[in-house]
Amino acid sequence: MTRHLRRLTTVLTLALLGALIAPATTAHAATFDVLVFSKTAGFRHDAIPTGLSTLRTLGTQNDFTVTTTEDATAFTTANLATYEAVVFLNTTGDVLNATQQTAFQSYVDSGGGYLGVHAAADTEYDWPYYGQLVGAWFQSHPAIQSATIRNEDRTHPATSHLGATWTRTDEWYNYRANPRPNVHVLQTLDETSYTGGSMGTDHPITWCHGQGQGRSFYTGLGHTIESYADPAFRSLLLGGLRYAAGQVTANCAAPAGTGVIEGESYTSSFGVQAANHTPASGGRTLGHIDNGDWAGYSAVSTAGARTFTAKVSSAGAGGTIEVRSGSATGTLLGSVAVPVTGGWETFTTVSTTLTGTATGPLFLRFTGGAGALFDVDTFSLGTQPATQALSDDVHLFYYPWYGSPAVNGSFRHWQQGGNTPPDDIGADLYPTLGAYDSGDFEGAVAQHMEWVARSGAGVIVYSWWGRGSYEDQLTRGVLDAAQEKGIEVAFHLEPYAGRTAASTVADIQYINSTYGSHPAFYRSADHGDKGAFYVFQSLNITDWTALNQVTGSSIVLAQTTDTTKIANFSGMYTYDGIAGATAPGWKQAGDYARANGLIWSPSVAPGYIDDRAVPGNTTPTVARAGGAAYDRQWNNALDPAIGGNPTWVSVTSFNEWHEGSSIEPADSTPPAGQGYQTYNGAYGLTGTAAETAYLDRTAYWVGRFQ
Repeated sequence: MTRHLRRLTTVLTLALLGALIAPATTAHAATFDVLVFSKTAGFRHDAIPTGLSTLRTLGTQNDFTVTTTEDATAFTTANLATYEAVVFLNTTGDVLNATQQTAFQSYVDSGGGYLGVHAAADTEYDWPYYGQLVGAWFQSHPAIQSATIRNEDRTHPATSHLGATWTRTDEWYNYRANPRPNVHVLQTLDETSYTGGSMGTDHPITWCHGQGQGRSFYTGLGHTIESYADPAFRSLLLGGLRYAAGQVTANCAAPAGTGVIEGESYTSSFGVQAANHTPASGGRTLGHIDNGDWAGYSAVSTAGARTFTAKVSSAGAGGTIEVRSGSATGTLLGSVAVPVTGGWETFTTVSTTLTGTATGPLFLRFTGGAGALFDVDTFSLGTQPATQALSDDVHLFYYPWYGSPAVNGSFRHWQQGGNTPPDDIGADLYPTLGAYDSGDFEGAVAQHMEWVARSGAGVIVYSWWGRGSYEDQLTRGVLDAAQEKGIEVAFHLEPYAGRTAASTVADIQYINSTYGSHPAFYRSADHGDKGAFYVFQSLNITDWTALNQVTGSSIVLAQTTDTTKIANFSGMYTYDGIAGATAPGWKQAGDYARANGLIWSPSVAPGYIDDRAVPGNTTPTVARAGGAAYDRQWNNALDPAIGGNPTWVSVTSFNEWHEGSSIEPADSTPPAGQGYQTYNGAYGLTGTAAETAYLDRTAYWVGRFQ
């Protein structure tokens, strides 16, 4: 801020004069000013008075002024402009009205600073911008107890005084979504060091990030009165406050390829301006774009970026967005055409694959004809594990049973539950590809394999319903499509009418002889190059002695954790998309498998809901909880004390839409009037960026498993 720069100049001048004349006392202006806001509209923390006193003391000791208030009328454009940072100290509930929200958003996006302490994450749930600003909203907490903090980044001024770990007592928040995709994490909690954590192995507790031209810092510490007497915590507050106020620089860049970025949050530009459009995210867009204009985003790294997606509108000429790194003339990573949408408030989504490689900050350069071209509302970068080998140990259950009139002659499976495709389908989520056909090998299936590769999983488990079935007829086409992306295919033997142990043996022999020579046929290199067959509802048959005819050359898994029911099988899997939340019997099954040279493949799922596909079904639903449910199941699988050291991890599912367990991208704007859910909010992502959230999160867990 210019006011702050003038003040620094004054301080430096006084310091130089002081060195010359050395007066006994020299009065000078404080280096910066802070507004501390502690209004509560919900739970009120008894540590607030101590926190206010602590911040005043820090101000006195470190040459900044502290103004405290619980009066929201302080949130005006004119008043906020007098402060370098605003602290939300254990605020709760709805504390600002719409006008005050607008003033605060403008303040931060124009270069102001925000610091949130503890219950600041329990604030303004109905204001999406605030959720982005704070990074994550509060979900729950266990009792106050001691826990170990891992200091993930010890270069930030807030954490540079700390060691690798820090054990302290506080109230430890669980958050509705993991903020990591959108922030720079400084500290995480070790959930094995206390009880009641629900976020798994990756539990951020302190983080920072750029917000527009401003800065945001949040810590979940600070519930207890005793916290504020802790010198280490006071130093953390001071470092975070100095960063938020712009007094020190720090690496607070979010990971590349994640998060939705407001177009108008540029940090440098030529020609462009923010434009007000009510339907846009935050009510504004990056607008007034002419040929040759550009916008730079210093906090957005292009490292690892492989896709670019933007929400755009145009009542002008349309044009092209060039995605560049380092500068407006830097490395060209890719470009995407922006069509005329018919109005400045009529938005569409465009996306492209990025083929260039660079690590600098993001710049968008705009080209086109004469006059106004288009507006950019929001955009996101995506990463793909293109340089990471796909994992043969992570298997996605894949369903090839869908049909459409264009390919199959009629809809197949989409109408389950008495629905009428294409807009009305038997699912609570709607595919980005619409009501596609599993025989559309060049279209839907090719896209599926690209998405599977993006997830990092190297194997799909193909749902197979018997010789000559619809799925059997599509097998070779799916194998061909999988081969193109380096994906391999195992088989899920389904309980078709009349299935027996003997027919299962014959099915395995048939599949091996018919498809076993295909390059995409999965063979486990760690298990004698054998193919893999998962047998669904294996407990429906009691005598599996016949399997001895094929287990010498094939891996055959039973669907159970009951080790008394797996005689003649090569191992176990669970499939159940609900049980993974509590992992019943997983450790026992895993330990047994390891002790007996068997394979253990527990199944994890992002959620479960089948209300539209099976009306009236009483099966419990599993809410996705912004990705927390998926993380919990993965964490259970990979925790040796819970999951029993799996050989493989199977994912339920890539595309079982009827059960709502899919990680295949779901449309962020599904057909209206049907009550569809979306992935909105998954891992802090919204809109089109959230559509691929579960693919990218799978890639994260694949990496952890590997």
